[in-house]
Amino acid sequence: MTILHAATALLPDGWARDVRIRIDAGRIAEVTAGALAAGDIRRCILPAPVNLHSHMFQRAMAGLTEGRTAGQDSFWTWRSLMYRFLDQLSPDDVQAIAAQVMMEMAEAGYAGVAEFHYLHHAPGGHVYDAVAEMAAQVVAAADAAGLGLTLLPVLYERGGCDGRALSAGQMRFGNDPERFGRLWQASARAVAGLPADSGIGVAPHSLRAVSAGGLAMAAGMPGPVHIHVAEQVAEVAEVEAALGARPVAWLLDHAPVDARWCLIHATQMQPAETVAMARSGAVAGLCPITEANLGDGIFDGARYLAAGGRFGVGSDSNVRISLTEELRLLEYSQRLALRGRAVLATDGRSTGRVLLDGACAGGAQAAGRGAGGIAVGMWADLLALDTDTADFDGRTGDAILDTPIFAGDDRSVTDLWSAGRHIVQGGRHRAREAISARYRATMRRLRGAL
Repeated sequence: MTILHAATALLPDGWARDVRIRIDAGRIAEVTAGALAAGDIRRCILPAPVNLHSHMFQRAMAGLTEGRTAGQDSFWTWRSLMYRFLDQLSPDDVQAIAAQVMMEMAEAGYAGVAEFHYLHHAPGGHVYDAVAEMAAQVVAAADAAGLGLTLLPVLYERGGCDGRALSAGQMRFGNDPERFGRLWQASARAVAGLPADSGIGVAPHSLRAVSAGGLAMAAGMPGPVHIHVAEQVAEVAEVEAALGARPVAWLLDHAPVDARWCLIHATQMQPAETVAMARSGAVAGLCPITEANLGDGIFDGARYLAAGGRFGVGSDSNVRISLTEELRLLEYSQRLALRGRAVLATDGRSTGRVLLDGACAGGAQAAGRGAGGIAVGMWADLLALDTDTADFDGRTGDAILDTPIFAGDDRSVTDLWSAGRHIVQGGRHRAREAISARYRATMRRLRGAL
């Protein structure tokens, strides 16, 4: 049992002072405001969100794809580089990279991650003796880092809507439904070895990469369902030509999209699609840093939230792992699109408050994780802020959130608990030295792969 005391804490019904939080078996067992200080004292404790969309292996490419290739660079030229890079990765490499990523996520303020895991096989598509070998490496990394994991094995059947075969760069992803079923079961067994807050879902990669039958099979599996949808203009055109409707509209009409689903990106939507997606109960999985890096476009956030839509944020390509920057860029992209300020704020909540509340609730829903707030019965996913700095002087209420999001960065995070596991202390992950040393060795071996 752990007892924390916060001078200030953000509870589901608002800000409170002198809050005692008792953690038992990883869950919040008591929340008492106005309590006498006792136990582990922090200035400010907040709920910590889940990073709802990540491709961990891409972290090793960060900063290596910013040079210009022939012609105009785009998502598609970046994807070609990514395919070339991933052919260098061994299972040991994947574990080392994944541990580094999860360590960095924890230090940024994320208590869990939903890993959209599609790197399944050896180069050339050869199946490992253990069909879920790569998934097991991600699980081992989560065990080392202590971060809550929702593993999302990806179904990837084809190279495009026309049913063409996978390209050479896609062979490490591909499975038919029968083999994917075996891979998913083996992945579930691996995840079962983690603490009870971790879980498993499924990810049909995209309407381009799965058949109607594959999508139906995935929708019938247990746990959260995540799918890439409407990220690029060319993707929308391909789906519309093949299926007779735009991706979001087709998916809402032909799949049982509800609160189990997380629709990733959706940066290419028409107003009617935006409203319909909001009303479905699904979570919009937004990755503003990656979406900006790849030139995806801007999510129609103001319209979506006005229609009651739910959202969370993720780091996707992991080109930059920063909770505050994801939230900041989400709001700033709306300001640029609409030429306004405080676009996502409401009459009762500041911009930062809307962003954190949404990320916590939506991330927990998308990950199937019983967290998202400081409340009895939830997993103790918590972060502590150092508010004893000049920037925070005299700040109270929602201004405590607006300060790091719009005037600071993740360095204000001093501590993080993932289901009660105190994995970041004094701003540093408890296993930083060992995890970083292994990552550095891996990167030295991979140098020159791009």
